[in-house]
Parts: sequence; C-alpha cells; structure tokens
Amino acid sequence: MQPTATVLVYSDDANTREQVRLAAGRRPAADVPPLEFVECATLPAVLTALDSGGIDVCVLDGETAPAGGMGVCRQIKDEVFHCPPVLLLIGRPQDAWLATWSRADAAVTLPVEPVEFADTLAALLRNRLCTDA
Repeated sequence: MQPTATVLVYSDDANTREQVRLAAGRRPAADVPPLEFVECATLPAVLTALDSGGIDVCVLDGETAPAGGMGVCRQIKDEVFHCPPVLLLIGRPQDAWLATWSRADAAVTLPVEPVEFADTLAALLRNRLCTDA
C-alpha cells in the first residue's frame, strides 16, 4: 500500500472544503492509505495541481462559482490524461443526472453526510489504487 493518498478538494467555499476534510478524516477506511489534501478555490489552481501529478481522487463542488464543479469535471475528463476519479458534491439529489453528464465517477449531496462521503471516497480510492498497481 502506498504511504498516502492525495485528494484534491475544489470549492470556492472554505466551509465546504472543511466539511470534506472532516468527513474524510485522516483515513476513510482501514484498507486505504492515510489522506493528504490539496485545496483549490479556482479552476487555474485545479489545473495546475492536476498538471503536477500525484492526485489520486478529486472532490469537486458543483455549487462553486464561476467555474462549477460539474463543468470542471467534464473539462478535466476531456483534457487530463489518466484523469483521477471524481467525486462530485451536488446541491440536490435531483442533480444526479448532471453528475452523469459531467462524467463524475460518484456524487454525494451537500451538506456532506460523513459516513456516506467517507464510504464513497474510500471506494474511489480503492478502485484508483488497484488500477494503478
């Protein structure tokens, strides 16, 4: 198992980024590595972080402005080679179809429910780490 997993968290709202960090904890499941977080509040910061490499999972806030997480997800799925899995934060359950349009690998609603979020994040990490092995 690798020593840590890096999670990119994109939101223009510092409180949302904090919700994600707290819900994920240091390790969302026993069979995934401890987490490190890269926080981004702008699209250019997301693209720079992804270009640098080492991101295992992206958590994108669909409610971010001006570049919403759904559009960012679709863009990075098109433009980033070997794009990490994306967990999209959506405002309402009815927005799940938009998460599908954006090509997100998973979606959870805001506010973040810690158990659901940690389980979903751990599943994406497992899949990513198995694929990279």
